[in-house]
Amino acid sequence: MSVDEAAYSNYVVYGPEANCTLALCPAELSVYQYQPTLPGNICFLIFFAIAMIIHVVIGLKWRTWFFVICMFCGSVTEIIGYGGRIMLHYNPFSFTGFLIQISTVLYLGPEHARFTPKAYYWIFIPCDILSLVLQSIGGALSSTSDGGSNAAVNVSLAGLSFQVFTLLVFIALTFEYAWRWQRARKATGIKKPLSRTFKIFVVFLSAATTLILIRCIYRIDELSEGYSGPLIKNEGLFIGLEGV
Repeated sequence: MSVDEAAYSNYVVYGPEANCTLALCPAELSVYQYQPTLPGNICFLIFFAIAMIIHVVIGLKWRTWFFVICMFCGSVTEIIGYGGRIMLHYNPFSFTGFLIQISTVLYLGPEHARFTPKAYYWIFIPCDILSLVLQSIGGALSSTSDGGSNAAVNVSLAGLSFQVFTLLVFIALTFEYAWRWQRARKATGIKKPLSRTFKIFVVFLSAATTLILIRCIYRIDELSEGYSGPLIKNEGLFIGLEGV
């Protein structure tokens, strides 16, 4: 249904001075052009809260302090982000809710790896942090420019693109490691089976890496036309490719 924007010319629909609400303006005039679903966003918020508790308990049990800190901070930012989505449900024109959402989301033998295990930490963790920092800076720049800055979008895109690049390098090195390990295993005749726990770990690590890659590619496509592109207005894609 088309909306006569001229009829609402006296209202500010976007930015820190926005004065539109659902009682005054249709949701089609908001940045997303829809009213975010309440049940879906509450479900994701609860899911991340449960995941945070589980990871903290596991981390404390095994005394993996760095793991606890990372998982806690990651879960909290997701919870805050979906809190912003819930704010947008009640008022799709809430600039605060919009900014909250966009600013926050056994080893087999080291001799088979191209680099030492510590090198992977020192290479990929700083790269991931850098990509997240760039995305946060992009969100911050949006908040200081009424959300309409092309520079802010470009910085966010740079962070997402760098994250995709580092993920692809990580995936390539992982496949190479698996191939080198399998080749060495055949050469030495070692047939010791992998533990069930490690197999489960590999499955979930692979799934997490693949889903993060899909999410980043979607976000690049979503932001490729700034905050006015068609993908940013599709809540179904957001729930499927960002939330899930």
